[in-house]
Amino acid sequence: MTRTHRLRILVLTKRQYTHKDLIDDRFGRIREIPLNFARKGHSANGLCLSYRSRKSGVFQDEGVRWESINAGPLFFGGLLRFVLRAMRLAREADVIWACSDSIFGIIALGVGKVRGVPVVFDLYDNFESFFWARLPLFQPLYRQAVRKCEALTVVSRPLIGLVRSYGRTEGVHLIENAVDRELFWPHDKECCRSKFKLPHRTRIIGTAGALFKNRGIETLYKSFIMLAEKYPDIHLAIAGPRDVCIPVHDRIHDMGDLEYHQVPLLLSTLDVGIICNRASAFGTYCFPQKAREMMACNVPLVAADVAGTQSLFSDHPEWLFTPEDPGHLAQVIENRLRDRSTEYASVPTWSDLSDKLTVIFQALKDRSQRAVAEGAKIPRS
Repeated sequence: MTRTHRLRILVLTKRQYTHKDLIDDRFGRIREIPLNFARKGHSANGLCLSYRSRKSGVFQDEGVRWESINAGPLFFGGLLRFVLRAMRLAREADVIWACSDSIFGIIALGVGKVRGVPVVFDLYDNFESFFWARLPLFQPLYRQAVRKCEALTVVSRPLIGLVRSYGRTEGVHLIENAVDRELFWPHDKECCRSKFKLPHRTRIIGTAGALFKNRGIETLYKSFIMLAEKYPDIHLAIAGPRDVCIPVHDRIHDMGDLEYHQVPLLLSTLDVGIICNRASAFGTYCFPQKAREMMACNVPLVAADVAGTQSLFSDHPEWLFTPEDPGHLAQVIENRLRDRSTEYASVPTWSDLSDKLTVIFQALKDRSQRAVAEGAKIPRS
């Protein structure tokens, strides 16, 4: 068994991801995993590039030291500063964890080669659907980073299949998403409804997250209109950033874009939570973080039947609806309002995932040290 000593991790990432700000909002996978890594006595330093003008410099998030550099109006000046700073910070790192986009895997691979530090590239999504990897020069560099880094951490099983098609078969680790149990747990439904001024003695369906067209959110609105005509006690509650108009209806309750700590409270108001998606480059490979959050709040849920969600619901395919089919979604919601089973598997925490990463990092550190001693190439883990 691999012995774990104090490890030094360097995180390279962009600052704004999944429509949140890593430092200002203290949100998500890239914040939570290093944070839990540091809570267990390891050293975690992060360097992030802000695509928007934000306060730069050093920020302390409990045991994690984050440094932020603004890309600036011409971008490449900030990017150069980012690379030079990464080169300096890598001198004190045992492992580099590259996150959030293809360009950071490309940078990390170069920095790791120069400094002799193993690189773990985290794919929380299909980065080929993002801006950088769509550019002709960057796509082959991205695929090379996927193939050449010492290990990959990948958020979903379909994404593992995709990276295998690039020629990468070894050193690929499934690290899905998790929840913060201090936030996401079953809150009292009636108290939460009072907090949001939602009606009692009604049935409320809804969601809290990205209300975007590319997620198929319009399917939910159309489905609700069908249900509202049939059932006078059904209401829809929604919250999150959006890029399409929300229908005007006296039983649609728009909560705007909530603070993250308010999300579990809204989820707890729901009789059925809905996760919309489309069979697209995003929907096929993403991991449904919202599903984990709804499960942790013990909310009955339904989800679009795309590859990214199927493994979570292999025991309950009746909880899945055909993407972009409002009629089928309405039918699945009706069934779910009758069958409110929440026999979910155990929901992992960010602490659980940091433990998995610690094992990966320690193995790479040990092999790197042996390789240096032997004058050999760092093997994959």
